Amino acid sequence: MMNYFFQRPSILKKCITLTFFLVFGTMAIAQTNQYTFTGTITDNNSNIPISGVSVFIENSNRGASTDFDGNYRFKAELSPGTYNLVVNSVAHKSQKLSITLGDQTEITNDFTLVEDLLSLDEVVVTGNVVGINKRALGNNISSVNAENLSNTASVQVDQALQGKITGALVVQNSGDPAGGISVLLRGASSLGGNQPLYILDGVILNNDSNELIDIGGNSQNRLADINPEDIEKIEVIKGAAASAIYGSRANNGVVQIFTKQGKRGEAQFRFSTSVKVNELRKKIDYNTAPLAWVDPFDRNNLETRPVERFDLQDEFFDTGYGVENALSVSGGGENARYYVSGSFLDNEGIIKNTDFQRINFKTNVVLDAFDWLKVTGDFNYARSVSQDIPNGGINAAYGAITGFVFSENSIDPSPNESGVYPVTSLLVPRTNPAEAVERFDFGNKTNRFITSFKLDAEITDNLSASYILGLDYYNQSASAFIPVGNTSPNGSGFARRSDVNNFQYNSDLNLTYQANITDDLTSTTTLGGTYQFQEVERIGIQATGLVPVVETAGSGSILEQGETRVPFSLWGGFIQQAFGFKDKLYINGAIRTDGSSAFSKDERNQLYAKAGISYIISEEDFWQDGIGDVFNTLKLRAAWGQSGGLNALPAFSRFTNFSPSALNGQSSLIIGNQLGNVDAAPEKQTETEFGFDAGFFDGRIGVEFTYYQQEVTDLLLNRELAPTAGFGSRFESVGKLENKGLELLIRAIPVRTDDFTWNLTTTYTSNDNKVTNVAGQQFALAGSFSTNYVIEGESLGVFYRQFYNRDANGEIILDDNGYPTTGRTEDGSSSKVIGDPNPDWYGSLINEFKYKNFALRAQFDAVQGFDVFNWNRRLLDNVIFGGGSNVGEELLGNLPKGYGGAQAGIFEEFVEDGSFVKLRELSLSYTIAEPIKYIDEIKLSLVGRNLVSWDDYSGWDPEVNTGGQSNVRGFDFGAVPIPRTYQFGINLSF
Repeated sequence: MMNYFFQRPSILKKCITLTFFLVFGTMAIAQTNQYTFTGTITDNNSNIPISGVSVFIENSNRGASTDFDGNYRFKAELSPGTYNLVVNSVAHKSQKLSITLGDQTEITNDFTLVEDLLSLDEVVVTGNVVGINKRALGNNISSVNAENLSNTASVQVDQALQGKITGALVVQNSGDPAGGISVLLRGASSLGGNQPLYILDGVILNNDSNELIDIGGNSQNRLADINPEDIEKIEVIKGAAASAIYGSRANNGVVQIFTKQGKRGEAQFRFSTSVKVNELRKKIDYNTAPLAWVDPFDRNNLETRPVERFDLQDEFFDTGYGVENALSVSGGGENARYYVSGSFLDNEGIIKNTDFQRINFKTNVVLDAFDWLKVTGDFNYARSVSQDIPNGGINAAYGAITGFVFSENSIDPSPNESGVYPVTSLLVPRTNPAEAVERFDFGNKTNRFITSFKLDAEITDNLSASYILGLDYYNQSASAFIPVGNTSPNGSGFARRSDVNNFQYNSDLNLTYQANITDDLTSTTTLGGTYQFQEVERIGIQATGLVPVVETAGSGSILEQGETRVPFSLWGGFIQQAFGFKDKLYINGAIRTDGSSAFSKDERNQLYAKAGISYIISEEDFWQDGIGDVFNTLKLRAAWGQSGGLNALPAFSRFTNFSPSALNGQSSLIIGNQLGNVDAAPEKQTETEFGFDAGFFDGRIGVEFTYYQQEVTDLLLNRELAPTAGFGSRFESVGKLENKGLELLIRAIPVRTDDFTWNLTTTYTSNDNKVTNVAGQQFALAGSFSTNYVIEGESLGVFYRQFYNRDANGEIILDDNGYPTTGRTEDGSSSKVIGDPNPDWYGSLINEFKYKNFALRAQFDAVQGFDVFNWNRRLLDNVIFGGGSNVGEELLGNLPKGYGGAQAGIFEEFVEDGSFVKLRELSLSYTIAEPIKYIDEIKLSLVGRNLVSWDDYSGWDPEVNTGGQSNVRGFDFGAVPIPRTYQFGINLSF
């Protein structure tokens, strides 16, 4: 009986239909026919077929995408009647055709699409079963398609987003081959982490930056495992409206990554190969004076001796080379589509002996099991291997750049005949930079699996359901080895091995019911639920005093060993209701509940809401009869939303934790320094945004404008406690923070002819971040050497340290010996706010020129009005180390001896303007159509990345940040500068 049940899908369908009839009470079974819809989609300007266009029956999941030749074909079982056939494409205006279905089952319609710079008719995914037209949304969503992600010479997904999205500050923290990336959407909103939620084809991704071995702030984040060539589109949802659908994990926004899928038609192969060259963009000034002090510590002893100076930058910087190959095949038949790809990347860094390799394999299969059920299976495997050299010196005192800033550069760093490297840091134990790159062996290896199983069911003409089970698992293993007999503080050798296993899955079920209440009024109701689980296991061991030759930690004296296991679960559900009136006025609202195992039972479940309105006023008759010929499009929108920061409290931090110890040979526990707080509550964020989308001159100019205001209450602070409490600190929900800003996007087509097109895009974002309450306290952010602070009334992470004593005109006051002195505030403090690492604004200017088969693209990125603390210069310019250019000025008599040493305690000196404009991307390509039989297209490209930087920063690069993804920003201590990259590539389609 059971086999008969499943062999007759019509019976199964009727059973499911009957079930939902009982639930919704609005469905009826009607006679249906099998209809086949076919046609071709072309571009209005070029008459070229457009691939990837969505064609579907309105208010249903029945539809398909066009293939490489612009053809679409799909079948649908429908009752006879009148329906709307909708055509949607990125950057084109949608079209809707009313069709009447009867006895004729073959339905053919061709469409010609007109360009739409505002992409108002683009279908975006906002957590619902059915994609939503952007015109219906009250909040702003930014999209980047595959074309804008290719030919960028970037090796990471988030790196390719730089300058392409308003409201998104994308920073490459390190120039290492797999250096970490930070993405900040509409400013920092928490002290517990500000990175957005990443979703790959419905799978919630882990994007941690695990520093399993200390390589100094340049740790990879796990998006480095994703191959950009597999990506079809990226959508970014900013603000609290995102978490009302995706849950409080999306408190900092959502980055949705959609990968490529197969299309109906013959197999389509794509092969790409490229070579890369990475080089240092500029050197920093160093001490070139052919003199050295006989006694560097006595300011009155000016006796010098002749020396030879060495440019130690040549010892660890070098030109790196890379190669990348990718092959994919896609296609499909009537009921199944597939996409399979594989790629290999090998990319050397500009630090000698650094390298990043990545192998990717992906397969995606979409099966139309029945005319009402679509099954999608997706499998991704990645293996990432990096060879690293430690830099940065945040936690450890070894490394190449770390050694450079502490070194006296009058010492030849080369090894002697026995291969022994000399000590170059004379006063404190630091590594000879030449030895670090030649003898140190640090590296990470990651094996990762991302897979999903998805069901899309159209239960009736009105009711659809979607279920996805997504899995993300990786093992990251890191090892570090410093041999015996070296110049680092670990002269007897050092070894560390550390592993992390991250397992997580999400199980999501969504139901959508769409109905036409009247001819003008439509209703969409969405109900969804999710359960998410994550378990992180870490284990590590490190040792010194190694046995010669042996590289494992077990052979030495154990300094540290540990193991942690952290399970975490999150659950939630939402209901969203949307109404549309005459396809021009839309209202929607949602309520969501979330729970997190990190909080106590009384605080873990929270309720949040959102609402939005959108009005396409330009589609009113009075508008079209008036200024519609010039001012073609105007959409007014507004949104309000709430969310909660369920990730701000670390797991088990609500408890007072204990550490194991030993007492007289017996097991014991020692109470920790942090007092637990079971009453700690999730942070709460409320955001309001409003804006407009406008189009002029027949779509030749498009403008998007958004203003937002965000307030965070119950900000979790690790408050310092009085000594009488017996503990050092406790997490408390007492802080407040706000962000205010605006986003502007302008797209234009200044010139468009049959042979030549000029497209222009510019973005502008400003954000004002302010901490409005920290319960009367101020404190330094961890990992900043007590430089970045949280202070009430200031932006998050401002620099707060010693400052110059100045006269009424602002001139530095010198003492009787000609040395600067430290100033005092009115209340007698020697410290004040001396800089802000948060930019006033950032933006981009992108010009794209196409002439016949040639294409030229230039992107300029600007980040303005932010400060950088140059820790490198603070050490280099101190006479006790001697490698900086200002020490040379002292030796030549242009500055008093020891002037840099006097400045070392006045931190204001090392706060520099980090504002920059960069030529981020420059690409030139030439496309040859059907050059030979069986080859559809060959594309040759030459790309440059980070070619020029216009800035006044004295260091290597103002953009890097040793603080990584934390709230410590504008912090340059041993960070690897971002390289200038050249890439030559060949792409073939056949």
